[in-house]
Amino acid sequence: MTDILSIDPATLKELGRFPATSPQEIAEYADRARKAFPSWSKKTFNERKRYLLRAREYILDNLDDFAAAITRDNGKPFVESISAEILPVCDLLWWAATHAEKILSPRGLGLGIFNLLLRSSVVSHQPLGVIGVISPWNYPFSIPVGAAAMALMAGNTVLLKSSSVTPLVGKKIAEMFAAAGLPDGTFFHLAGGSEVGEALLESRLDKVVFTGSVGVGRHVAEVCAKKLVPITLELGGKDAAIIRADADIDVASSGVVWGAMTNAGQCCASIERCYVHSLVADSFVEMVVKKVKKLRMGNGLDPATDIGPMTTLSQLQIVEAHVEEARRRGAKILCGGKRTGEGYFYEPTVITGVDHSFACVLEETFGPTLPVMTYDNDDSAIRLANDSQYGLNAYIWTKDIKEGRKMAGKLCAGTVVINDSVYTHAISSTPWGGLKNSGLGRTHGVWGFFELTNLHHIHVNYITWLKDFWWYPYGKTLATSLKGLSKTLTGSFSGKLRSLAGIARVLLLRKN
Repeated sequence: MTDILSIDPATLKELGRFPATSPQEIAEYADRARKAFPSWSKKTFNERKRYLLRAREYILDNLDDFAAAITRDNGKPFVESISAEILPVCDLLWWAATHAEKILSPRGLGLGIFNLLLRSSVVSHQPLGVIGVISPWNYPFSIPVGAAAMALMAGNTVLLKSSSVTPLVGKKIAEMFAAAGLPDGTFFHLAGGSEVGEALLESRLDKVVFTGSVGVGRHVAEVCAKKLVPITLELGGKDAAIIRADADIDVASSGVVWGAMTNAGQCCASIERCYVHSLVADSFVEMVVKKVKKLRMGNGLDPATDIGPMTTLSQLQIVEAHVEEARRRGAKILCGGKRTGEGYFYEPTVITGVDHSFACVLEETFGPTLPVMTYDNDDSAIRLANDSQYGLNAYIWTKDIKEGRKMAGKLCAGTVVINDSVYTHAISSTPWGGLKNSGLGRTHGVWGFFELTNLHHIHVNYITWLKDFWWYPYGKTLATSLKGLSKTLTGSFSGKLRSLAGIARVLLLRKN
């Protein structure tokens, strides 16, 4: 297989070449991971915890190296490499290592009257086996490391395919887990393009965790469906921000600018549509444009840079196409709107005069653009925000938290944030995921752990000397008794208690 080329998107200079993983190696790794699974899954939570905390310490001891690699490979500012990639990973490694045991420990269930009949149920969470993680280039460190760390902590072994666009970061991930001293076969890093991803999907996996585009996500779902392999899919968004008339316009405009432009807009939770109440629209837009014009573009290694280059030429071309279509159709480009510099730079852009027939409003742009539209009442804002094929995040700015919560409950999104934007992916305990074309399942938090385990249920009947009253043989006596019990056994707990006499009567009649 050919080497993977890493290009600095700020300078377009080559950063290095990295050997791709061959399909034969992937098959070997999958086999080794399956053989390593029994031993790894039997380790205690405390034993697994030590490996994750070693990985965390290695990152912190080499923080500048990791941040520089992320910035050079992806293009994001050095500050964002720390705030949006390294800090969230360090927090997640700590959170997963210290909370997994409590979350995944067995627990009993309340069974109502069946507890009185000496029955019990216990649920536990068993590791699934070999987990395949396929990760994107926009957050090439935090997304894959978070998924792999939680899978490992839950007792699974992991095959991680990082993006071929950011191989330098992939190498750092492999270096980090190697430094943690994981047992042989527990974790493998795979490098390469789509052919490596295909080979991974064809290997013997027990779960696939994929983050990427809708098109590739559908393909992953099709392949996994044929093999009945469960999947978690995070496929992006077209996230809306609603600015109510009572919002603090200065704060809201700053939050929207950051939420739209951070990582050059290459975030599945980016604010890609903004709906502002008509009473405050003029002042809001004026503030947004003023703040966007002050953003400093440049090489992400410069600590003064606010916005770096886009990561890939193909994504930059999508942004260009969306803006040019808006321009042709008479939209107002209030600032930005063109490429600049020697790398993959695109000016942060604010657009008005658009509606839901425009590509920049309808489709995921994944770039530093902000279309702004107006609305007149809350119901209209909710209708507009929900008019999308995506449902990942949504944002509301308001001083009336009660009304904000009411609106949030009506929005079709996996997460709704009031008076803030984008950042909840960095909170380890909160769930991440969406609905509609934004994907299936959740990562992070309790729910992320549940996605990486099998829910195992054990039910015990401690009465070993007595047959259940609903067993064979059937007859008129049983049918009559069941009709009576249907009124009490299926209702409140007091009704269930009254059923005890009826159950005893059935048992006595059937015994005789």
